[in-house]
Amino acid sequence: MKEELLSVGIDLGTSTTQLIFFRLTVENMATSYTVPRMVITRKEIQYKSDIYFTPLLDQTRIDFGKVREIIEREYEKAGIQKDEIDTGAVIITGETAGKENAREVIHALSGFAGDFVVATAGPDLESVISGKGAGTDLYSKEHHLTAVNIDIGGGTSNLAVFCRGDTVDTGCLDIGGRLVKLDRETGRITYIAPKIQKIIESEGWEISVGTIADEALLKPLLVQMTEVLEQSVGLRRDNPYYEKMITNQGIHLSQEISCISFSGGVADVVYHPEKFTDPFLFGDIGVLLGRTIRESALFRNLQVIESAETIRATVVGAGSHTTEISGSTITYTKEVFPIKNLPVLKLSEEESEPAAMGDAIRKKLEWFTVEGSIQQTAVAFTGEDNPSFLRVQEYAEALLDGMEPLLRAGLPLIVVVENDMAKVLGQTMYHLLEWKREVICLDGIHLAEGEYIDIGKPIAEGCVLPVVVKTLVFSK
Repeated sequence: MKEELLSVGIDLGTSTTQLIFFRLTVENMATSYTVPRMVITRKEIQYKSDIYFTPLLDQTRIDFGKVREIIEREYEKAGIQKDEIDTGAVIITGETAGKENAREVIHALSGFAGDFVVATAGPDLESVISGKGAGTDLYSKEHHLTAVNIDIGGGTSNLAVFCRGDTVDTGCLDIGGRLVKLDRETGRITYIAPKIQKIIESEGWEISVGTIADEALLKPLLVQMTEVLEQSVGLRRDNPYYEKMITNQGIHLSQEISCISFSGGVADVVYHPEKFTDPFLFGDIGVLLGRTIRESALFRNLQVIESAETIRATVVGAGSHTTEISGSTITYTKEVFPIKNLPVLKLSEEESEPAAMGDAIRKKLEWFTVEGSIQQTAVAFTGEDNPSFLRVQEYAEALLDGMEPLLRAGLPLIVVVENDMAKVLGQTMYHLLEWKREVICLDGIHLAEGEYIDIGKPIAEGCVLPVVVKTLVFSK
């Protein structure tokens, strides 16, 4: 059985808004005598939109009317009707995620067509999405090494560290191409971000709103910003502004980084500076920042990987619906189904050991926390074949320890294990909670970081649950 799906991805970023349409081919790879397993066998980009500056009403609100106009215009240019869309994703990232009406805007957009994944990506999740969009995770897996991707946008630089394909760390810095804006006609500075203003004042540079800018005037600032990025990946330790420029956290540098890739709008300049002759082409310092990075230790001291995507790395053409059926040995304590658009927190093999599991889950749950509010999340790991009851007890205790922020928020605990151990694990967790909280524990489902799932109502007399795995499509 073969089926084609049309998927759309919409990304509202700090600086830009864009769409991408994918044609997905989905096939049943199981034999006639086994449970169907639908997988994506082909991903073909059908249409890429123009790239627009994200329209704002003011510094605190998105202009939803203009965003909607952009989306509808691009649908028309692509020759695609909304009722043709089978699936898709709307992702809101960077500083835009913090706008007052961000939640209302993203949910309104998700109603355009299909059964959309809807996610407000905080800085950590945005780092993972852009790193995967750049293809850095696959490169680290194929070459058995540790690599970092730096996604440099308008307001922030998001870092994601991948070790042999697994996401092991994330960070975010207030370094971006639109932290200083200029009038392209006059060359006068029209905006300086607060943190950048503090650096300027500390150094006594003659850079201010109204000043006519040139490369020589801005060079010391650009060098400081680049040195912050160098320190973020362990290439220096002496920049006085590094700690001040951290958005939420830096990466911990627990593993030696050998390779680096770049994505985001500034990355095109980093890779191909010869294409950008006008230093103020976009009315900001993005071109000059990209040139300075190209000349820095980031380029000289690390192996540079060419990204699969740069400015489009965070566009998520989401949406392949690959339906799977859970194993028959499962636990659910209450029928709260269907559960829609549940992000997956995937533990690596090292993080899946009970001794490490609690801390790993707590850290990764921060990726799904935006403005102090945690999203409902499913924790996924491989598990073991035929574990002893003592071992199951250790897993249950570690999961409850790590998932405590979800309990504190009053959310049900949802665990997906690849191996056949969900029934006893879920019942043990439920027992440890004194039968007072909701637990859903499934097995027989393989999940990856960055995916989303829907869990349908029980079938086969309640023995199994249909699970829709929504694979986020990052590149061809």
